[in-house]
Amino acid sequence: MSHHDIDIDKTVRTYMLVFGALIIGTILTVAASYLHLPPGPGIALALLIACAKGSLVVLFFMHLIDEKKFIYWLMGLAVVFFAFELFVPLLTELDNINLGS
Repeated sequence: MSHHDIDIDKTVRTYMLVFGALIIGTILTVAASYLHLPPGPGIALALLIACAKGSLVVLFFMHLIDEKKFIYWLMGLAVVFFAFELFVPLLTELDNINLGS
Protein backbone atom coordinates (compact mmCIF):
# COMPACT_ATOMS: atom_id res chain seq x y z
CA MET A 1 0.00 0.00 0.00
CA SER A 2 1.52 3.30 -1.08
CA HIS A 3 1.43 6.61 0.76
CA HIS A 4 -1.12 7.87 -1.79
CA ASP A 5 -3.49 4.98 -0.97
CA ILE A 6 -3.29 5.78 2.74
CA ASP A 7 -4.17 9.45 2.06
CA ILE A 8 -7.17 8.41 -0.02
CA ASP A 9 -8.35 6.00 2.68
CA LYS A 10 -8.05 8.75 5.29
CA THR A 11 -9.98 11.20 3.09
CA VAL A 12 -12.74 8.70 2.37
CA ARG A 13 -12.98 7.87 6.07
CA THR A 14 -13.30 11.58 6.90
CA TYR A 15 -16.02 12.04 4.27
CA MET A 16 -17.92 9.04 5.60
CA LEU A 17 -17.73 10.37 9.17
CA VAL A 18 -19.01 13.78 8.02
CA PHE A 19 -21.76 12.05 6.05
CA GLY A 20 -22.73 10.12 9.18
CA ALA A 21 -22.79 13.34 11.20
CA LEU A 22 -25.05 14.93 8.55
CA ILE A 23 -27.42 11.95 8.75
CA ILE A 24 -27.51 12.29 12.54
CA GLY A 25 -28.17 16.02 12.14
CA THR A 26 -31.07 15.28 9.81
CA ILE A 27 -32.50 12.80 12.30
CA LEU A 28 -32.14 15.43 15.05
CA THR A 29 -33.96 17.95 12.86
CA VAL A 30 -36.88 15.60 12.36
CA ALA A 31 -36.90 14.62 16.04
CA ALA A 32 -36.91 18.30 17.05
CA SER A 33 -40.04 18.87 14.98
CA TYR A 34 -41.88 16.39 17.20
CA LEU A 35 -40.98 18.32 20.38
CA HIS A 36 -43.71 20.92 19.67
CA LEU A 37 -41.61 23.75 21.07
CA PRO A 38 -42.87 27.34 21.08
CA PRO A 39 -41.88 29.24 17.93
CA GLY A 40 -38.86 31.07 19.39
CA PRO A 41 -37.03 28.08 20.89
CA GLY A 42 -38.11 25.86 18.00
CA ILE A 43 -36.60 28.21 15.43
CA ALA A 44 -33.46 28.64 17.54
CA LEU A 45 -33.02 24.86 17.77
CA ALA A 46 -33.63 24.40 14.05
CA LEU A 47 -31.09 27.15 13.22
CA LEU A 48 -28.54 25.65 15.58
CA ILE A 49 -28.82 22.23 13.91
CA ALA A 50 -28.77 23.81 10.45
CA CYS A 51 -25.67 25.86 11.28
CA ALA A 52 -23.86 22.78 12.55
CA LYS A 53 -24.73 20.82 9.40
CA GLY A 54 -23.85 23.76 7.16
CA SER A 55 -20.52 24.17 8.92
CA LEU A 56 -19.67 20.53 8.27
CA VAL A 57 -20.48 20.90 4.58
CA VAL A 58 -18.49 24.12 4.24
CA LEU A 59 -15.47 22.88 6.17
CA PHE A 60 -15.11 19.40 4.70
CA PHE A 61 -16.91 19.14 1.37
CA MET A 62 -15.93 22.64 0.25
CA HIS A 63 -12.42 22.15 1.75
CA LEU A 64 -12.41 25.38 3.74
CA ILE A 65 -10.86 23.59 6.69
CA ASP A 66 -7.51 23.81 4.89
CA GLU A 67 -7.77 27.51 4.05
CA LYS A 68 -5.87 30.43 5.51
CA LYS A 69 -7.08 32.49 8.46
CA PHE A 70 -8.29 35.29 6.16
CA ILE A 71 -11.10 33.05 4.92
CA TYR A 72 -12.30 32.56 8.50
CA TRP A 73 -12.37 36.32 9.04
CA LEU A 74 -14.48 36.73 5.91
CA MET A 75 -16.83 33.95 7.01
CA GLY A 76 -17.11 35.56 10.45
CA LEU A 77 -17.94 38.90 8.86
CA ALA A 78 -20.63 37.22 6.76
CA VAL A 79 -22.10 35.66 9.93
CA VAL A 80 -22.18 39.07 11.64
CA PHE A 81 -24.01 40.64 8.69
CA PHE A 82 -26.38 37.65 8.51
CA ALA A 83 -27.18 37.99 12.23
CA PHE A 84 -27.83 41.70 11.72
CA GLU A 85 -30.19 40.92 8.84
CA LEU A 86 -32.06 38.46 11.05
CA PHE A 87 -32.66 41.13 13.70
CA VAL A 88 -33.74 43.94 11.36
CA PRO A 89 -37.38 42.71 11.20
CA LEU A 90 -37.41 42.39 14.99
CA LEU A 91 -36.16 45.94 15.39
CA THR A 92 -38.75 47.32 12.99
CA GLU A 93 -41.50 45.37 14.74
CA LEU A 94 -40.43 46.73 18.13
CA ASP A 95 -40.46 50.25 16.69
CA ASN A 96 -44.04 49.82 15.45
CA ILE A 97 -45.32 48.65 18.84
CA ASN A 98 -45.28 52.22 20.21
CA LEU A 99 -47.10 53.63 17.18
CA GLY A 100 -50.26 51.55 17.69
CA SER A 101 -51.68 53.42 20.68
